[in-house]
Amino acid sequence: MQVNRIKICNVPVDVLTMQQTVALIDEAIHEKRSIHHVVINAVKMVNAQKDQKLMDSIVSCDIINADGQGIIWASQLLNKPLPERVAGIDLMENLVELAAQKKYRIFFLGAKEEILQKVIQTYSEKYGNEIIAGYNNGYFKPEEEEKIAKKIADSHADILFVAMSSPKKEIFLNTHKDLIKTPFIMGVGGSFDVVSGFVKRAPKWMQESGLEWLYRTLQEPRRMWKRYLFGNSSFIYLVLKEKWKMLKWKKKIIPLLH
Repeated sequence: MQVNRIKICNVPVDVLTMQQTVALIDEAIHEKRSIHHVVINAVKMVNAQKDQKLMDSIVSCDIINADGQGIIWASQLLNKPLPERVAGIDLMENLVELAAQKKYRIFFLGAKEEILQKVIQTYSEKYGNEIIAGYNNGYFKPEEEEKIAKKIADSHADILFVAMSSPKKEIFLNTHKDLIKTPFIMGVGGSFDVVSGFVKRAPKWMQESGLEWLYRTLQEPRRMWKRYLFGNSSFIYLVLKEKWKMLKWKKKIIPLLH
């Protein structure tokens, strides 16, 4: 499948639907071909402007999906419309179901031990133990990273989900993916918290209205308010700045065509 890739504020994003994304991943796993995935939201896009390691880890990925509704709106405003939002947690759920159907095995990395154990229990009860290749919580020291990567490699998993904060998960995956050698690797942020039931996901109407960030902030105000207030404001500024540059360029180029 030929995948088109656009750029929003210098960050690449693939023009893909959920169905197309799952099909690409399934094909790669079946062929034992390594594929590194990342999702982009407004905050991550802002952080990538000033964090070169994060930007490098995004650019090096094989599939880059638009996770946040804000990215979809920005693509429309900038006349580079993306077909739909491919939320990380929805993609993860689809891939767990795919793993059960195709007998793929998954390694789960990240979150606190009690949350991780609940995720393993939830998926084992729903799909059977056969999909579990291994797991490890996300609380390890930098000097232990290589040992964790080796543990993942030794599990011979087909899929790796990494539930750690950004940019830690992106940098971990980009640094150790050659050692890990799992066909499909993906950062899933706080998805384990939702699957375990420790955090509730926003209602569907809030997801579709681009208000999922507000729901998260109301659930964890002390941790999230600054991230979303400054992150979303900066994102709006970046997008409007890019739109303004496009309009200025258009004004200059149109007279030359006449």
